[in-house]
Amino acid sequence: MKFNIIIFINILVFLTSCNGQNNAQSIINKPLVKGDNVTELSKNIMVIYQDKKNNYWFGSWQDGLYKYDGKAIIHFTTKHGLPNNRIEEIKEDKQGNVFINTRAGLCKYDGKQFISIAESMPSIYNWELKSDDLWFKSTRPGQVCRYDGKSLVNLKVPKNKIGEDYLAKHPIAFDPYGIYCIYKDSKGNIWFGTAMMGAFRYNGKSFDWITELDVTEMHNGPSNGVRSIIEDKDGYFWFNSTYRYKVFDSVIKNNDL
Repeated sequence: MKFNIIIFINILVFLTSCNGQNNAQSIINKPLVKGDNVTELSKNIMVIYQDKKNNYWFGSWQDGLYKYDGKAIIHFTTKHGLPNNRIEEIKEDKQGNVFINTRAGLCKYDGKQFISIAESMPSIYNWELKSDDLWFKSTRPGQVCRYDGKSLVNLKVPKNKIGEDYLAKHPIAFDPYGIYCIYKDSKGNIWFGTAMMGAFRYNGKSFDWITELDVTEMHNGPSNGVRSIIEDKDGYFWFNSTYRYKVFDSVIKNNDL
């Protein structure tokens, strides 16, 4: 009986080893995604990113992704592995992997393949700030995603009184907490531009909200939808408003919050 058990164990180990080798070999043998060579970009480019190798990536609103290496333009779409042809964000990690966030979810391009990354269930407890994390818009309204290199953690956007008052008056209206943009400042804080609530900053411990009334005295209507955020060399922040597309010079510096 002991002899039979030993034989069984050896066979099991052998089969497991072969299966692992086959899986590894199948990954290695996956065909390289080359994309299509084209001569021009889409007319609806919405996102531009320059990676560490000085390649330029262009994300379109409906025509997929483009890569320009200084010589040729390569076009990628869902047929090459993108989850969707509407590109929301393009970012890169320290290993040189390029992450493309689409309307249907996030994927990683490792130079060979597009690998889809699934979002976790939403949580309000896993907010934390690490220097190597990447932040993305979520496919779910009122949520954001933090990628730590292994998991794509889905997080609920913190609520505030202005937003809750708005929802009380307009219960079926557009989600005021929807995220338009995400920006990391020189101190590693993460900023989020929202659809209707202005912007808020997360410093790893607390959330600080800034609405248009905080950054300008010229308030001629609702302009709290923030499309982009950038910090200048003096530590001031600039907000691109949705409705008037005017850049506001914040009177609040990054060390004043």
